[in-house]
Amino acid sequence: MVNYIWVGMTIIGLIFAAVNGRMKEVNEAIFHSANEAVTLCIGLISILVFWLGIMKIAQDSGLLDKMSLFFRPLVQRLFPEVPPGHPAMGYILSNMIANMFGLGNAATPLGIKAMEELKELNGGKPAASRSMITFLAINTSSLTLIPTTVIAIRMNYGSASPTEIVGPTLFATFISAVFAIFIDRYFYYRRSRKEVK
Repeated sequence: MVNYIWVGMTIIGLIFAAVNGRMKEVNEAIFHSANEAVTLCIGLISILVFWLGIMKIAQDSGLLDKMSLFFRPLVQRLFPEVPPGHPAMGYILSNMIANMFGLGNAATPLGIKAMEELKELNGGKPAASRSMITFLAINTSSLTLIPTTVIAIRMNYGSASPTEIVGPTLFATFISAVFAIFIDRYFYYRRSRKEVK
């Protein structure tokens, strides 16, 4: 569906530009944006490679295992339907830790694997389970300690202090994560009460 929306917006924009005689500006914007996208991607690659390397060092040194042990009691309370030793729990913890370090690219495959495992636990049903909904809410609002992608973008555009975003990001993502959990639980308990009646 999103593909149709993007194609529709592109076609409408091109028709609007052609009718108003602004195709020259459209062509200039296309080539300028393509050049800027390549520059941005190369800049992001460098910072992501650095942080993925740090994550690998943290993994090899056992730091990630210790962080997983620290967060495991909280995660088990959030996902009571998932057995403690189930692979889904490991993927959920790894996804949350990658998101905390602002490594969305590394967190995405872990999140997909977590959802696959949660779907299997749900018996392969097409409807999302409680755990799947909770995971989606937490993954979307994830707490971020170090927003590496935003820092990289700020560095690419010559920010005088690219890391000053860390404090506001930590505060904003903490609030969003708490509210995501609260809203998830509110709707879960509300639905449970309706089913009892």
